Amino acid sequence: MVSARVLQLLVLACLASARPARGDRPEKPENLSCVAVQVKTSISPNISCEWEPAGPQTTDVPTTYTLNVNIISGPANYVQTPLNHAEVPLEIYPNHMTLEIWVEAKNDLGKTESEHLKEDAGWFVKTNPPSNVRIISEKSFPTSLLINWIHPIVEEYLKLTYQIRFCPDGSHSWTYVPLVDTAKYIQSFRLQNLQPDTVYVTQVRCKNAREGHGYWSDWSANATKRTPEARPTSKPDLWKIITEGDGMNERQVEFICKDPVFANGRITRFDIKILDLKDKVKNGSLESESIPVNRSEADSRSGRQKITALKQIHLPDDKSVQVFVAAVNSVGSSAEASLVIPEKAYEFPPVEELKVWPHEGQLWLEWKSPKNIAVSEYVVEWFPGDPIDWQRENRSTTLTAIKGNLKKFVCYNISVYPIYYGRTGKPASVEAFLEQRAPLEGPTVRLNGKPGRNEAELVWTEIPQQSRQGFITNYTIFYASGTKIHNKTVPANVTSYTLTSLSGNTKYDAWVRASTIQGSTRGSNHSFTTLKYASGEIEGIVVGVSLGFLFIVVMIMLLCINKKDVIKKKFWPQIPNPGESTIGNWSPDYPLKAETPKENCLSGISVLDVDVCDAKCVFEEDKASLPLKKDKYLSEEHSSGIGGSSCMSSPRQSVSDSDEGGDMADTTASTVQYSSVVASNGYKGQTPSSQPQQAIFSRSESTQPLLDSEENPDMFLQEGSRQSQRFPRQPCFTHSARNQDSTDAADFNQLEMEQQEVLEPLDFCPLEEDSEQTTPTDGQSADWPPAAAVSSYMPQLGGYRPQ
Repeated sequence: MVSARVLQLLVLACLASARPARGDRPEKPENLSCVAVQVKTSISPNISCEWEPAGPQTTDVPTTYTLNVNIISGPANYVQTPLNHAEVPLEIYPNHMTLEIWVEAKNDLGKTESEHLKEDAGWFVKTNPPSNVRIISEKSFPTSLLINWIHPIVEEYLKLTYQIRFCPDGSHSWTYVPLVDTAKYIQSFRLQNLQPDTVYVTQVRCKNAREGHGYWSDWSANATKRTPEARPTSKPDLWKIITEGDGMNERQVEFICKDPVFANGRITRFDIKILDLKDKVKNGSLESESIPVNRSEADSRSGRQKITALKQIHLPDDKSVQVFVAAVNSVGSSAEASLVIPEKAYEFPPVEELKVWPHEGQLWLEWKSPKNIAVSEYVVEWFPGDPIDWQRENRSTTLTAIKGNLKKFVCYNISVYPIYYGRTGKPASVEAFLEQRAPLEGPTVRLNGKPGRNEAELVWTEIPQQSRQGFITNYTIFYASGTKIHNKTVPANVTSYTLTSLSGNTKYDAWVRASTIQGSTRGSNHSFTTLKYASGEIEGIVVGVSLGFLFIVVMIMLLCINKKDVIKKKFWPQIPNPGESTIGNWSPDYPLKAETPKENCLSGISVLDVDVCDAKCVFEEDKASLPLKKDKYLSEEHSSGIGGSSCMSSPRQSVSDSDEGGDMADTTASTVQYSSVVASNGYKGQTPSSQPQQAIFSRSESTQPLLDSEENPDMFLQEGSRQSQRFPRQPCFTHSARNQDSTDAADFNQLEMEQQEVLEPLDFCPLEEDSEQTTPTDGQSADWPPAAAVSSYMPQLGGYRPQ
């Protein structure tokens, strides 16, 4: 009896076997292809095939592929693989026999087969490329090359067809020879219509000659050869560079040209001929000038058009010329290229609305043709180049790209010239960059002059053209003092800027940043210190002070002129003139009689004549008046000192007479009395003459202050001695030998004695009569008083104030 456990296990096994596998039946493989390659000189017996699996593939239900190769009327050959390719080995490749090839796909859910390939054995063959490919250049055929090669396999195995392609050296644009020209079983072929003096690269391949059978072999190795030289078949590309000449109304024209596009050899020289369009006689005898070209073989083989400078001439503005140029190589000369340089005043108009922009690594140009004038072609010129470059466009072109090798970050000046059937029109020009970025260097900034107190002018140099690497869009000026930074942006055409609102006596750092559309670059720093005072401020202060000082001086001068009398009295007091004083105020009882004193002594002294007969009466009256006079004129010991010298011997201040009124009282403090009495009668016992004599009483009322000689008599003693020699002293009173009455003499002596007591402190002024002296008689000499001391006073000149 079967247990329950065994029954349970049997049920589970049945269920497991009954559950379907996860996956699908395999689908038919597609695109089956097979190839038999050449090994050495025969076809390899191994056939390689590959296919594309169809439908989803899972690891739960793996698919196995079986490649079957059957030879008709022969055994079957197969190989199994999980991959999508396999190789079936055969004992020998069955040339000229039919092969049937297919693939079978099989998994746990089923199997399927691909399409059967049933073709001749040659249909699957891929031979080696032709071997020993050689090119032969023939001098008599400059436009052709002969190609030879060897068959890769003998004709008994497989009859082949060939394909040839070629291109100039360095080019990747191949030219294929038509198959109809190489369909035969050949081993050579001549390439024609080639460019002379050009290196060509040639390749050859082959396949089964039966159409649709077999595979193309790989291309053979490159075979290169240069075609022979030939006469140039195109014109040189003639152009010009016009600049301003050294003289007035003159142009400097330089003719340049490129080698002909089809130079067909190395150019050895250019023949140039310049014709004056207004001088036909001269043109008749004009010969061409040869310009030799010393060019290396490598230059001529590079394939690039070389630019040659031909000739430079000075052309007046009112003159037009036509230039003819031909290129010459070792075989012959090219056709002539011509160019007309018209008069400057008759240049044709330029193109309109020229625009340039970069796009996909090229600079594109667009313009509009001139109106109402027919154009034969256009010349597009650009520089900097090597040294300049240009290209020609046909008359219908208004949009083109520059075909030269342009560099990034270089500024190109691009011009378009319309050509009017040989005559050059005016150019339209514009600058452009193929690509831009930040400048290589920043501007160099400096101060223009000296900074002010609150402003400073900064100037900077433009960045060199080769360092800009783009169009400068703006400049930003930065200036900083300490940690505070200020900036100011200016347009690209500005190269100077004045900073304002700066602080005085402050150090600033300044720099400039130049910007393009792709970035900016900072320039070098420049430091400066503003002034403590503004420009002209110190000059203003000096001018203001000077004007103020000048104003004060002018005001003082005007004040001095207006108050000159007051100033004169203050600094130069007025000294009275003794010559203008009168004796009348001092002795009113006697008439005033002016007597001119001696020039040497009595200058400026008034004289009073007294008759001898009236002397007694005078003396008597003087006796009564002497006490009053003494009190008046000698008060406070300020005596005028009658007699003796004309000035006081010591500085004393006199008191004016109270009878003189208010004016005299005002000048009391400054008044000094001078007086002397001169008598012509006898003196001290001298007998007067019998004739009546007059006594002379001289007096000067002066306001002159005492002189230094009166304050310091000792100091002028020596000087007085010298003066006494020049002015000999004479007695102020003279006595004649006349006889007088004893009574009169006695009275006179008595009066004299009384008067002498009063006049004792006074001195008598000496008199001088020119150069003569009065010599006393013997009788008189005994009675003459001793000579008074020499006076130190000189005669006073004007400037005395009348009393």
